[in-house]
Amino acid sequence: MTASVNTSDALARLAAVIESRLPARGGDAEKSYVARLLHKGPDAFLKKIGEEATEVVMAAKDADHGGDRSKIVNEVADLWFHTMVALAHYGFSPAEVIAELERREGTSGIEEKALRKAQAREASND
Repeated sequence: MTASVNTSDALARLAAVIESRLPARGGDAEKSYVARLLHKGPDAFLKKIGEEATEVVMAAKDADHGGDRSKIVNEVADLWFHTMVALAHYGFSPAEVIAELERREGTSGIEEKALRKAQAREASND
C-alpha cells in the first residue's frame, strides 16, 4: 500500500482546478466537464456522487469474489472527485474535510455518533 506524503497538497491542487471551473470564475461548460456539471447545477453532480458511490460498492463486492481489486481505487477516485465538485459548489475545500477528520481523530466512532445525535436534539429544542 503506497500513499503520497503530500496527499493534502494533491487535493488542494485538484480543488484549485475545480474552483477555477466555477461559473462565477468563468468556467466554460463547452470546454470543461467540471464547468458543465457545475453549470447544470446540484442535481447533475449529486447524481454523479450517487452513481460513483454505487460503483465503489460494486467494485468492492466484485473484489470480494475475485474481481480486480484496483477498480476499488479507481472508483473511489471518481467518488472523491465528484464530491470535491460538490464541495466547491457549496464553498468548501478538502482542507475543511481534512480538518474535520483530524478533529475526530482519536474519538470513538460510537462516541462521535452519540455526540452528533445529542447536538441534533439540542438544536431541535432551540
